[in-house]
Amino acid sequence: MVISIFRLWRRSADPNRPVRVTDRAVAIIEARGLSRTFRTKSGPVEAVRGIDLDVAAGEIVGLLGPNGAGKTTTQRMLATLLVPTTGEATVAGYDLRKNPVGVRRQLGYVSQTGGTNPLVKVDEEIVTQAELYGLSRSVGRARAKVLRERLDLGDLGDRMIRTLSGGQRRRVDIALGLVHEPALVFLDEPSTGLDPHSRANLWTHIRGLRDRLGTTVLLTTHYLDEADALCDRVMILDDGKIVATGTPAELKRRISGNVVMFELDDAARAAALLAARPEARDVAPVERGLRVTVDHGDAQALPLMRALEDAGVKVGALSIRHPSLDDVFLTLTGRSLREAAN
Repeated sequence: MVISIFRLWRRSADPNRPVRVTDRAVAIIEARGLSRTFRTKSGPVEAVRGIDLDVAAGEIVGLLGPNGAGKTTTQRMLATLLVPTTGEATVAGYDLRKNPVGVRRQLGYVSQTGGTNPLVKVDEEIVTQAELYGLSRSVGRARAKVLRERLDLGDLGDRMIRTLSGGQRRRVDIALGLVHEPALVFLDEPSTGLDPHSRANLWTHIRGLRDRLGTTVLLTTHYLDEADALCDRVMILDDGKIVATGTPAELKRRISGNVVMFELDDAARAAALLAARPEARDVAPVERGLRVTVDHGDAQALPLMRALEDAGVKVGALSIRHPSLDDVFLTLTGRSLREAAN
């Protein structure tokens, strides 16, 4: 999948280095009314429903949502891999419909499944990718060396890709998307399937794209910690629409106070009891208990627990925490992002 987008325009590729957009005041992505409807045997499916989005140069922006929310479809439309049903967009200064080749020249795209050939060596794959972009073999070899150093691939240039670990192969995928030095990189679920250590390592490299190179990054994810750790801004998608946008901190500030989690068996009865309490601003069932939003968790959690126990509802445990992005999603949609992603 990584290579496929480049083959779409290899004959018309400009071998010169792309113009890099680094002014943060410049919008590198502007989309209005973008939608995509798929035709299926059971009828039309609206995967994306008329979304507007803006991404400034030098930002790391995350499309956060469960599977089926429209994240990948949105990204693939902006990457010229899918034609929008309706709507317009400008990507890296080029009109999505009128000049898709211009978009591809400025874009690096790394799909969720990757696109490396397991039967070739790391440098061979990167150099081949460079040649697909119209670069010379010598330039490709030079860039392969630089990319291996930047992405912590060290002396793996002569290693067969099939012998690499999952984290190493993912970084090779990213190298393929960077070999032509694009102004903008799309990463689709970049850390899916990686162990915690490899995920943390990959996050460091993704931050480095922006911090060291000024690259703009648009990534999709359904991992709350990934969006929190990486993104300057987050756009929360649900059912093909953007339901909220802002920095992770701004989104979490929409839910003031604290979240109190009660672990108990009789959640239905407990919810009815707490809903009548004025300090319990929001009461919602969760796995193994209840989630309750209050203004002052330290002062109000214990009285709520005593009220439940006085009514004969046994509380196994309680915890107090600040709101998370999952709490934002739950407030906006009525269900947990973790539940929706399964």
